[in-house]
Amino acid sequence: MTQEFELPWPPSVNHYYRHVGPRVLISRDGRRYRENIVSKLTLEKVVKFSGPVDLLIELYPPDNRRRDADNSLKCLLDTFTHGGLYDDDSQICKLTVIKREPMPPDGMAYIRITEWNGDKTADDAARSSRSS
Repeated sequence: MTQEFELPWPPSVNHYYRHVGPRVLISRDGRRYRENIVSKLTLEKVVKFSGPVDLLIELYPPDNRRRDADNSLKCLLDTFTHGGLYDDDSQICKLTVIKREPMPPDGMAYIRITEWNGDKTADDAARSSRSS
């Protein structure tokens, strides 16, 4: 099984958390992003993955400013768990992140998630079984 979708550009880890006294909380922007994506996943009726997954994330930033690709991951991965795409980040066996060219004005994140079958994705396994 494979699912693909496009999401708005996520807040970076630098904007995802806020320190309030001794506590660390998800920021207002982080909560708003998460609620937006959870609604989108619900509307698109994404199916929950119960086993290991192969996750591809292509990041299209909103502009040419310097950005670290890994700063977008915390928000996205937490949102996928919260939205029911999978139970926990520990199910990710293969994670590929590619930072692409800017996509003004708002940027975007393209997501493809597939069942993980060892060194082969479900798609590769299906192709090899058909050719046997």
